[in-house]
Amino acid sequence: MVGLVIVSHSRVLAEGVAEVARAMGVGKAVVECAGGDAGGGLGTSIDLVERAVRAADSGDGVVLLADLGSSVLTAKLYAEDAGGAVVLADAPLVEGAVAAASMAATGAELDVVLAAAESARDHRKT
Repeated sequence: MVGLVIVSHSRVLAEGVAEVARAMGVGKAVVECAGGDAGGGLGTSIDLVERAVRAADSGDGVVLLADLGSSVLTAKLYAEDAGGAVVLADAPLVEGAVAAASMAATGAELDVVLAAAESARDHRKT
């Protein structure tokens, strides 16, 4: 199953998004967090991303979803170094995570889960 990793400047934000995504993934989607810096403060940590990817990866790939700024840069660098098995979604954090988790729960392949996350950009609220 494709795993998901939420990359955020805030551990609390990452955990909250992961909680919602897991619920929408009906308990089947594997959603891990890489929130905050290594010391627990605001920031990003490539080590936390690496740890979360290892926990989320069952062999079918991992989709990273990031909030902004250095979280996006950190996730992008990690994905580039991973060689295709880990991809960064160009998606809104919450909506993309929910769409990706819902699709991952069906057993869809990496490219389909990524497309689901990225399609969340088009979901209007009004």
